[in-house]
Amino acid sequence: MERLQKVIAQSGISSRRKAEELIKSGRVFVNGKCVQELGTKVSKKDKIEVDGKILNKEKKVYYLLNKPRGVLTTTSDDKNRKTVKDLIECEERIYPVGRLDYDTTGVLLLTNDGEFANILMHPSHEIPKVYLAKIKGLITKESIHALKKGVFIGNSMVYPDRVKIKKQDVKTQTSFVEVTIHEGKNHEVKELFKAQGYDVIKLTREQYAFFTTSGLKSGEYRKLTPKEVSKVYSLK
Repeated sequence: MERLQKVIAQSGISSRRKAEELIKSGRVFVNGKCVQELGTKVSKKDKIEVDGKILNKEKKVYYLLNKPRGVLTTTSDDKNRKTVKDLIECEERIYPVGRLDYDTTGVLLLTNDGEFANILMHPSHEIPKVYLAKIKGLITKESIHALKKGVFIGNSMVYPDRVKIKKQDVKTQTSFVEVTIHEGKNHEVKELFKAQGYDVIKLTREQYAFFTTSGLKSGEYRKLTPKEVSKVYSLK
């Protein structure tokens, strides 16, 4: 027997928090009866319906993709552009954990396990994400210091966990800067540099939690090991 919200999240249709909202709003039925009490336990034999659709108990799958440039981080596109889902041969309905911009490359996880995704994405877990940014111009130590102190983006302050100059090229007037963040605002890394007057030419996510693209060429993917999945759950 498992809690209803956990079973819904594991089916891949939502995070556990969203599943709780679905239950409380009367959108979940178990064996034909509306259930609104959180903590209700169900078994594999129970028929669960969400918004009138029977919950499919899909096999949970987990993938790590080295996302290439020019690919959308979504499962479908009305303009028929290539998406990350097109790069992975998989029968299950998977979706990206978080997102990477169209022109950003690197570590991207995809799964149908809502709880797994929520652990990695929820701000309270402060999961680190490491990016390598190639920027236009030779960034100064003063700018690095300013970034570390925090930058106002949108309606809130953003504080990078770490900012480090990796390389500078005087000839091409470019800098390579490593940035570690744990938040997930749209275009966050690009906005950080923009606030200091620098444009990002190229951006790669080199690490997400403990995952890297080691051994994977651009566009290649692999399944996660059971040990890696368990390690993510231990981050909760």
